Amino acid sequence: MALDTPKHYRNLVIYEIYVRNHGPHGTFADVEADLPRIKALGVDVIWFMPIHPIGKQNKKGSLGCPYAIADYRGVNPEYGSREDFARLIARAHALGLKVMIDVVYNHTAHDSVLVREHPEWFHQDARGVPVTTVPEWSDVIDLKHPNPELADYLIETLQQWATFGVDGFRCDVASLLPLDFWLRARAATAAVKPGVIWLAESVHAGFIEQRRADGLSGLSDSEVFQAFDLTYVYDIWPLWQAAVQGEEPVERYLEMVRFQEACYPANYVKLRYVENHDQLRIMDFAPGRNQALAWTAFEAFNKGAFLIYGGQESAAAHRPSLFDIDKVEWGDYALAPFLSRLTALKKDPAQVEGHFVILAAAPAIQAAWRHPETSLFGVFNVKAAEGQVAVPLADGRYEDVLSGETVEVRQGKTPLPETAFILRYAGTLPARPFYAPLMDR
Repeated sequence: MALDTPKHYRNLVIYEIYVRNHGPHGTFADVEADLPRIKALGVDVIWFMPIHPIGKQNKKGSLGCPYAIADYRGVNPEYGSREDFARLIARAHALGLKVMIDVVYNHTAHDSVLVREHPEWFHQDARGVPVTTVPEWSDVIDLKHPNPELADYLIETLQQWATFGVDGFRCDVASLLPLDFWLRARAATAAVKPGVIWLAESVHAGFIEQRRADGLSGLSDSEVFQAFDLTYVYDIWPLWQAAVQGEEPVERYLEMVRFQEACYPANYVKLRYVENHDQLRIMDFAPGRNQALAWTAFEAFNKGAFLIYGGQESAAAHRPSLFDIDKVEWGDYALAPFLSRLTALKKDPAQVEGHFVILAAAPAIQAAWRHPETSLFGVFNVKAAEGQVAVPLADGRYEDVLSGETVEVRQGKTPLPETAFILRYAGTLPARPFYAPLMDR
């Protein structure tokens, strides 16, 4: 973890936006008009997928992928002008929102400004033709790090966007670049704008293993954390996916959540989510709607920042294409109240100042935020179990802060919720924390 990462980043709510598919016209103006609604969800930071011009050579789909960038210092004319983006940033700041943009420094489009001006900055085949090191990424070519001149250009670009008004950077496949580059980039950017938020798309462990076997760069999450404030949860994502699908016990996933607490620095921040633009929507991936909501509630309650992917508040089941116009189906924003209640809890004293603990895995996940004055206890029915569940609460009636309904505990038991409930309680929980079998006794 970066030494100066504030712990309150664990309580951030980040909202991901793909401009092309967010609004009716696919423009910055569409997003600007939607900012008050997004803010009302409890969002702190809006993250824009790449806002730069998209390459045309070897493009995928009809319009190309935003991660095949033609010019790091330009703005995609499909979205509007630099002035339009500046106005959007100003409006976001007026609403108390921070603005994060995507940084894609592992690769560019085949017809990028950089490959025209500096072909020597790229990986090349035996014929001297720039290539990608990931064959399925056929619409891009890879920059070759380390390179002092390349690093200077990229860092100057970061400084330009920071002075333009950008408050944070989500760095695509950050694990594939040298750690020294990210450390230098963080320091140089802080020199022109202190407090910039750094989010790393750290990658699957299997990908790092394969890269290293091929003699290519690959940073572990522990290395990435030295330069970044937040990282993805791809380190344990395959286990989460298997648990959601019922292919692995939920206990195995929770053991790895507990392991994160032990293997990363004390001020580590993970970005928790149940979907993003690279993954299936939770409403499509989970076995049923109630399980989708239960998992959403748990990951929002979990220790770390929380990501909402645009459309999630409408219970969208379709993941928009990266390569074509494929609009989000907004409907009536059916899940906005549910998500708003979860995001409000990210700012609750129990989550800001308390200690997170997982208490049980079956028949439902039980977890709590312990605080000397006001604590939170949740039951998350991720397996759609039925019947009652034993809970470590005194008998009595409690208000579910998610639904406003009453939950009654009798003789130490309460009916399992269809999805989840979160209760406020005073005092300590008598039950000891959850431990999976892997832990030494």
